[in-house]
Amino acid sequence: MNRISPPAHCTFDPDDWVRLARYWHPVARSVDVSTSPYKTVLLDEPLVVYRIGEEVVAAKDLCPHRGVPLTLGFADDGGIVCPYHGLRFGSGGKCNRIPSSPEQAIPAKLNLTAFDVEERYGLVWVCMLPDAENPVALPVMPLWDSSGFQQINCPGFDVNGFAGRQVEGFLDVAHFAWVHTETFADPENQSVPAYHPVETESGFSVDYRSSVSNYAADSEEQAPEGFVWLRHFEMHLPFTATLTIHFPGESRLVIMNAASPVSARKTRMFAPIARNFDLHIPVQDICDFNRRVFEEDRLMVETQRPENLPSDMTLEAHIPADRSSIAYRRSLKKMGFGEFFLV
Repeated sequence: MNRISPPAHCTFDPDDWVRLARYWHPVARSVDVSTSPYKTVLLDEPLVVYRIGEEVVAAKDLCPHRGVPLTLGFADDGGIVCPYHGLRFGSGGKCNRIPSSPEQAIPAKLNLTAFDVEERYGLVWVCMLPDAENPVALPVMPLWDSSGFQQINCPGFDVNGFAGRQVEGFLDVAHFAWVHTETFADPENQSVPAYHPVETESGFSVDYRSSVSNYAADSEEQAPEGFVWLRHFEMHLPFTATLTIHFPGESRLVIMNAASPVSARKTRMFAPIARNFDLHIPVQDICDFNRRVFEEDRLMVETQRPENLPSDMTLEAHIPADRSSIAYRRSLKKMGFGEFFLV
């Protein structure tokens, strides 16, 4: 296992940081990563991400020579170049050029601290502390590669709140009639039919059936009278969930809620979408609508107190509609997570 420790000024409890670092987290959209150094942050650790040939490299944003951020540098044909002394880093984050000593053998100590990378669902995923004995699988998005489905990856956006709180909100079905009435929900349709989370290898799944429509509130198209909507949630612990919405007929919409923990108090949201209907609608319109839905949730997530997600179930009151929330918190506690926050 990689010998990586929590960064200085880490906002997570050290043990929780190590646990989180063993999982895959998205750090960027694939379309946003080029040969030039791309700056992002994961678990309080500043990262530099770049392409070299067919490979994507993600590493600590720190030149091992004199500690300058490589995201201040630039790219050439051989990799990314540090702006201070011109050291260049290519495949695997390995240093391949020292301009001031071109004949010198390059020591391994000059290589970047690089992390495991995967590209899937239009996102670049990073695992900082892979466990060779018990590797964690990347989250799965239903129907992404299925025939007839359009793949959309909207721009990410930041939420000033804890990833766990954001994910819990995505799983919540009782807030539709109160928070999402400008986008799709009916303010008069407030009742939440019973549903029951089922434990899975990656967390849990939920089949939620109700009469709450998922057509846009201003859409002329609506479901037949009496139609029962199925929303199938799949939780991939700790911070990624998918929602498959069964529209009338064979129409399906899949949304991945991938909450990347920038820090304990900041989350970068990524939301790949797959759909097999209304393919004539411009992609920008889809992204704009999706953004509106998430923006409706923003105020709730950013103002919740306590900021973290209490693992002690006695600290907050609960109602029957909270079954997914309760399953989520119990799952995190079962994984060994504590209170997450350090400072």
